[in-house]
Amino acid sequence: MAIEFKDYYQVLGVTPKATDEEIKKAFRTLARKYHPDVAKDKKSAEAKFKEINEANEVLSNPESRRKFDQLGTDWKTGAQSRPPPSWGGGRSAGRGTRGGEDEFQFEGTGFSDFFEQFFGGRANRFHGGSPFDSQEFANRHGEPEAERGQDIHGDILITLDEVLKGAMRAISVRRTNARTGQAGMETYQVRIPKGVQAGQSIRVSGKGGEGVNGGSAGDIYLRVRYAQHPDWQVRGSDLVGHLELAPWEAVLGAKVPVPTLEGGISIKVPAGFQQGQKLRVRGKGLPAGGAKRGDLYMEASIQVPSPGGKEEERLWKELAAASKFNPRKPV
Repeated sequence: MAIEFKDYYQVLGVTPKATDEEIKKAFRTLARKYHPDVAKDKKSAEAKFKEINEANEVLSNPESRRKFDQLGTDWKTGAQSRPPPSWGGGRSAGRGTRGGEDEFQFEGTGFSDFFEQFFGGRANRFHGGSPFDSQEFANRHGEPEAERGQDIHGDILITLDEVLKGAMRAISVRRTNARTGQAGMETYQVRIPKGVQAGQSIRVSGKGGEGVNGGSAGDIYLRVRYAQHPDWQVRGSDLVGHLELAPWEAVLGAKVPVPTLEGGISIKVPAGFQQGQKLRVRGKGLPAGGAKRGDLYMEASIQVPSPGGKEEERLWKELAAASKFNPRKPV
C-alpha cells in the first residue's frame, strides 16, 4: 500500500532551516490552539493536535530530524518505498504462513502510517516461533512443527489526561496476507492503565499474527509515547511549567492563577521571587504508584513589558530614581 509523505515542517508552519527554538515555539503555539481541552471543535482539534505532536516528535529529536530530511530528499527522487536497514524503524510485518511477510497497519494509535513506517515501532519477527521452516521440518519428520505467530509492534500516543485517569482506546489493525493479498480490519478495546509511563509497552494478548500448524497467536505490543503538552514538561511523575510574572508581581508578591490537569488553581508568589525560582504544588503531577501523585513545579519567568504611554514612562523613571537596586553590583 502506498504511503503518503507527510511534510512535518509544513505541519508546524516552519521552514527546513528552522532552529530548534523556532520548532519548539511553533509547536507550543499550535498545541495551545488545538489542544482538545480548549478547542471548540474537539473532534477536528484532536486530529490536528495529534498531527502536531507527531511532527514535533520527529523534528525535536536531532537524529530523527536528520533521517526525515534525508527521507524528504529520497522521496523527491522516487526512492521512498522502504527506510534504510540501519534505521531500525518500520511498519510491523512478520512471516506469513508460506514464508512471505504479512503487513499490519494501525489506526487509532495517534500516529499516521507514515510515522509508523519510518519512525515507529519495529516488528519482532519470528518471535517465539520455531527456528525451523515448517514445510522443511514436515518433509524430514512427517509432522509439521507448530509455530507461534509473530508479535506486532507499534506506538501509541497517550495524553497526560489519559496518564492521570486511565482510559479505553479503540485500536484497529488492518492485516494484509502476504500469500493471498487479502486484507481485513479488526478493532480491539485497549485499556490504557492509569499511571502508564513513557517507553512502557501495552500488551494486547493473542491479537498478533496467526500461529502456524496449530501454534498460538502472537501478541500486539504498543509502545507508549506521551503527547507533548504546550504548558508542561514531564520529569518522572512531576510536571514542570512556566509561571509568567510581571516585574511588580515578582517584587511585591501576588496571588496568580495556574492551570493543572484537573483545572485552574491559584498559588501565592512570595515577595522578591527571582527569575528561575520554582514553586511546588504538591500532588498535582502524574500518578507515582499506588495512591501517590507527583508534584507540579512552576518556574518563574519574569516578563518585561513594552514601553507604555507617557504616564507609564514617567512612573518608571520615578521608580528608577528612587530605587537603590543595582543589578550590576560588585561581587
